[in-house]
Amino acid sequence: MANAQLQPVLDRIDADFDNSLERLFALLRIKSISADPAFAGDCKAAADHLAKDIATLGFTAEVRPTAGHPAIVAKANGNTGGRPHVLFYGHYDVQPVDPLNLWHRPPFEPVVTDHADGRKIIVARGAEDDKGQLMTFVEACRAWKQVAGSLPVDITIVIEGEEEVGSKNFVPFLENNKDDLKADFALVCDTGMWDPDTPAITTSLRGLVYDEVKIKAAKRDLHSGIFGGGAQNPIRVLTRILGGLFDDNGHIMLPGFYDGVKDLPPDILAQRKNLNVTPDSFLKPIGLSLPAGEKDRLLIEQISSRPTCDINGIVGGYTGEGSKTVIPAEASAKVSFRLVEGQNPDKIRKAFRDYVTARLPGDCKAEFIDHSNAPAIALDWNMKPLAAARRGLTDEWGKEALLIGSGASIPIVADFKRTLGLDTVMVGFGLDDDNIHSPNEKYDLKSFHKGIRSWARILAAFAETPK
Repeated sequence: MANAQLQPVLDRIDADFDNSLERLFALLRIKSISADPAFAGDCKAAADHLAKDIATLGFTAEVRPTAGHPAIVAKANGNTGGRPHVLFYGHYDVQPVDPLNLWHRPPFEPVVTDHADGRKIIVARGAEDDKGQLMTFVEACRAWKQVAGSLPVDITIVIEGEEEVGSKNFVPFLENNKDDLKADFALVCDTGMWDPDTPAITTSLRGLVYDEVKIKAAKRDLHSGIFGGGAQNPIRVLTRILGGLFDDNGHIMLPGFYDGVKDLPPDILAQRKNLNVTPDSFLKPIGLSLPAGEKDRLLIEQISSRPTCDINGIVGGYTGEGSKTVIPAEASAKVSFRLVEGQNPDKIRKAFRDYVTARLPGDCKAEFIDHSNAPAIALDWNMKPLAAARRGLTDEWGKEALLIGSGASIPIVADFKRTLGLDTVMVGFGLDDDNIHSPNEKYDLKSFHKGIRSWARILAAFAETPK
């Protein structure tokens, strides 16, 4: 039934696209910067605006308070319970615009303009992350309602306002609203395409352990001319310990670090080999040429499906202008581990802390600060909604949708699994050059238009998929 109505829905999307674009522009004009308390009113305005718009599609839409910026919960009227029920997630908050002087035009005055390579692009803060992305789904629902009078599946929409500041109040919100967020699976549209013409579904996300270690020695900074050679130097201790985290082949030397890590299935590895991710294509544009990860792994594995360790920052001693001959009393480093399925974040954190502590010389002690902890996420390759979404994307773009792994972490996906018991299908239309979190953020006009059409097809495919 849904497939019989699909073509009129797609035609409606095309005919109404100018209005879809203006509705996106209306949302982009709202300065919903969650990190700055001065924009709290704008965040509330964005939530109210979206709830009002979604309510016109026959949803019961409510703006609900959290301990921070409000969230939106919208449920389609007339849900039958006998067909697939999806929970769609997005966020209306955006990053700060600094440095403002690097923007080519005011960041909250959206415009369609030409990219350097001739593509038509939408430029504004939030154009891609995440207002443009979430509106592809809303506009697809709009077209289905206008043409068919109803949605092809049951839908609940939840939109938060604190993703860009860590969603610290959103998990308690999920806990408190479990009954209203029940569904068969979740959808997240905060990911990207493989390239401007090739759609992709993100099937795995690396987890994250982010720790800070501070090594302390003397009770105060010391003059290196008087104490040098006799007093312990925390920077030397710290760098020696950190340097030992890796062997010459790029393997991470924490005991038990690779426990539970599995290789990709042969067919998926073969697909990723064919993606031709090379040092020239991936590293050369950023001024590098040599892969720095495990030497016995492909570059595409290093950046997406293998666990990593990165030293994100080191502080110690005198770092100001000129010179100061000092042995510091303490030195610190921030270290992150990207984890894959099978690794336990708590065990990795303990292994790191035990590793550091065991290598401390006398007169030194270590303190640790926990900054983040999230498990890796991997979808079942045989998940029915995954196959349905892949069909819909392939039909729209005329190229087989790729199943890719992301080297990044999207904590909300783990939160949905832990809190609501839901697996998440991750479909997005962003591109690597969209400048998210940077000046001159953009979203390809093609991504927005075909993103709407893609969701229309995916919803139809879900409707034809048994629960």
